[in-house]
Amino acid sequence: METQHIIHNFEPIYNEHSKILMLGTMPSPKSREVGFYYGHPRNRFWKVVSDVCGEAYPETREDKITFALRNGIAVWDVLAGCDIKGADDSSIRNPQPNDMSRILECADIKAIFTTGMKAFQLYKKFCYPKTGIMAIGLPSTSPANCRTSYEQLYEAYFEIRKYLE
Repeated sequence: METQHIIHNFEPIYNEHSKILMLGTMPSPKSREVGFYYGHPRNRFWKVVSDVCGEAYPETREDKITFALRNGIAVWDVLAGCDIKGADDSSIRNPQPNDMSRILECADIKAIFTTGMKAFQLYKKFCYPKTGIMAIGLPSTSPANCRTSYEQLYEAYFEIRKYLE
């Protein structure tokens, strides 16, 4: 697989009522194909977050946006662009971070979470010095992270509840 330069072209999901910010690394090829966050059919993000919030799984793009906003969840990615091979976060080169102030100046964000270790590392290096808010790293919900069971994901993601209540 060849390295491609990818520019992030999804708008962040947030409003003034957002309480937590969930950050991935960069949209995967499948997410870019469907035009939305965590778009791979086997990605467990929307299932685990809706289960943690005690709500039905949001099926459509519009349902996911409505669900996130209703629950105070902002969704974006750490990177605005990078060179990457497919969906392999370990292949990322020339990362260009998103400007988190766009959300932080609008919403009273109580906590920032990353969905995976690479997102955490990139946030810590490029965003934390500007935001002053340390992220909480959660396991990746990607189908590539098959070592983490759904039960383990649920337990880890349950941490978001304390900031949403």
